[in-house]
Amino acid sequence: MTASPLPGLRSGGPAPAASERPLADLALTVLVGVTGVGKSTALGALHAARPGLKVLPDRREVTDAVMILPLAGRPVTDREERFALTARYREANPGGMAQALGSLLADTGVWGPSPVFDGLRGLDEVRYAAEAFAAWRFVALGAPDAVRVRRLLGRADRFDQVRAGKGGDDLRAALGDLRGVEAVFGGAELDALAALEQEGHAAPDILAKTKIVVSERRSYDPAAAEDFLRTLPPARALVLDTVALSPEAVARAVQAWAGGAGR
Repeated sequence: MTASPLPGLRSGGPAPAASERPLADLALTVLVGVTGVGKSTALGALHAARPGLKVLPDRREVTDAVMILPLAGRPVTDREERFALTARYREANPGGMAQALGSLLADTGVWGPSPVFDGLRGLDEVRYAAEAFAAWRFVALGAPDAVRVRRLLGRADRFDQVRAGKGGDDLRAALGDLRGVEAVFGGAELDALAALEQEGHAAPDILAKTKIVVSERRSYDPAAAEDFLRTLPPARALVLDTVALSPEAVARAVQAWAGGAGR
């Protein structure tokens, strides 16, 4: 693995400094969930429950440093291309992001003894983390894929970009032509997504956000990850449905769980 340029984190090299510890050994709280499930709400709740909380560089930054740059040799912003590159990384490292993160040394003078990471995705990463790193615990957030598309349409994140082609009058056909879409959305759901254009959303934007969700689901199965986490003791894993619960209810549940563990 190449050395990480992340502040306060590194992968191997000289002997650890006195303040450095393997991230694998720290009491790390990990947010679990795919794009658009409400991780920002949970992170805000953890901040409220734990004043002075330290949040590690997020998944995008770690991915750039450990996976994208070594494989591509350049920055990559297109989500579809990033998914392809991270899939290549996982071929050699089945634990994916969990394996990459657990290999790092953390300067506890920077990050403290119990930081938070946003986040892990899918069964392989979550199972690897839970089995390999006994001190880690998890907050998993879930939402249906169609809801995630709507949420992506409602936020302005420069990272939410793919080369999606045109929409316009052909939006419904273009949605149906997305690679792997049939494994994620049924015909009625695609009809409903195409109808979002009538609510004022631009057809290319609908297509792009749907493509993000479909591309991500080709690599990660959120339901399988949540099912696995439910087998862990409650002190190690909290699983929340961010549709059934309001953002305020999510925040209260996370705060109670985090406070109850005494961290």
